[in-house]
Amino acid sequence: MSIRSMALGLLAGATLLCAASPALAQDEQDAAAFVQSLHFRSGTIEVPAAKARFNLGPEFRYLDQADARRVLEDMWGNPPDEDVLGLIVPRSPSLADDDSWAVVVTYSDDGYVSDEDASKMDYAKLLREMQEQTNDANPEREKAGYGTLKLVGWAVPPRYDAGNNKLYWAKELEFNGQPGHVLNYDIRVLGRHGYLSLNAVSGMNELPLVRTGMEKLLPMAEFEPGARYADHNPKTDKIAAYGVATLIGGGLAAKAGLFAKLGLVFAKFWKLLLIGAIALGGVARKFFGGGRRNGTVR
Repeated sequence: MSIRSMALGLLAGATLLCAASPALAQDEQDAAAFVQSLHFRSGTIEVPAAKARFNLGPEFRYLDQADARRVLEDMWGNPPDEDVLGLIVPRSPSLADDDSWAVVVTYSDDGYVSDEDASKMDYAKLLREMQEQTNDANPEREKAGYGTLKLVGWAVPPRYDAGNNKLYWAKELEFNGQPGHVLNYDIRVLGRHGYLSLNAVSGMNELPLVRTGMEKLLPMAEFEPGARYADHNPKTDKIAAYGVATLIGGGLAAKAGLFAKLGLVFAKFWKLLLIGAIALGGVARKFFGGGRRNGTVR
């Protein structure tokens, strides 16, 4: 079952699927016209708010904040989010296509994130803890109207590139027991004053396409000189209250509170994907309640 069919079933029920075809055709026409109204950029893209840049290859284009938010909020139905800096979009497939995907760009200025714990992390253990805590938080999620969430496992196991200070991983998620699972692919680029966050969401059936694209995108993101991880001055720079483990186990949703942060929600017409929910409940309390000791998160 595709993500599209799954979500339509959730929204309208099986009896409405047959009747929805003309409306979907109109939606596709409207989507194509909407995409044509966007102002895409290519090549080297400066992101002043993050003191970063993307050296995009020919397979990617970029939408600045205004158009990025139009896509996320007007086209895909997300709540307003001023933290969104831009959107990186593959040239193919088009944003109007069923198998389209894009990368939401945000930046956190929480400070220099120590990578001392990266080589010590037991990612299998972290996954088990995240799964347990996600399950434990389901009653609270259902009460708030978000439905149930299951962290199935790593779609791509976490990997930290110490040479380039880049972390990436992907999760497989299940919503409300539906057979069509969701892919949440994350990249974090560590810098002197914080980290650049690149987040893509799609259906699990699109994993090969998204994984290939994200691997190509990984070397295209970098901080400007003076803002790079290697430029860190321990005497003057702010230090984040967490390490690399928290970026995987918690991240943006945990930082903003239990249900306050929905910036990672990635709803594409019929794709209603509450990705921020992965950090709700125990994960947020575990990583942000304990603080740091000797460079490790407890």
